[in-house]
Amino acid sequence: MTQNLIRVVDVYPYRKTDQGHEFLLLRRAVGVVYAKQWRMIGGKIHPQETAWQTGLRELYEETGRIPHVFWALPSVNTFYNWATDTICHTPAFAAELQADPILNHEHDAFAWFSAQEAIQYLAWDEQKRLLMLLNQVLSEKRLLPDWVIPHTNKVTHI
Repeated sequence: MTQNLIRVVDVYPYRKTDQGHEFLLLRRAVGVVYAKQWRMIGGKIHPQETAWQTGLRELYEETGRIPHVFWALPSVNTFYNWATDTICHTPAFAAELQADPILNHEHDAFAWFSAQEAIQYLAWDEQKRLLMLLNQVLSEKRLLPDWVIPHTNKVTHI
């Protein structure tokens, strides 16, 4: 019987530039899952943790940074896992950073890309779609206040 599952999150870091916005991708180190792939940030939800708390924790673990602005994208990454007969729903978040990342052991490189450049490196179509949605929201200045997660006083698990 097919079931729905939320077990991981995606986080799309970005920064403002004079030319628009750039998006951060990290290259996975040899010896870790997705080795040598350029990816956005992602991770598993821990017990007693909300999806947005997971996003903040993973962002901090993988970049050493707390975002200036953190918000929920108005869409999710959805895919089917045939091995578990599970439909996975992955909440997606955006994080405005104001400094380069400090990489952890899971990564060996980082780079800031335009949206068009970034999607050339992402492997999953849903991740490409979400990055382009993020770029569109930022370019059209359509970030709704209800999407923003006021995290500065709530980040106690980092």
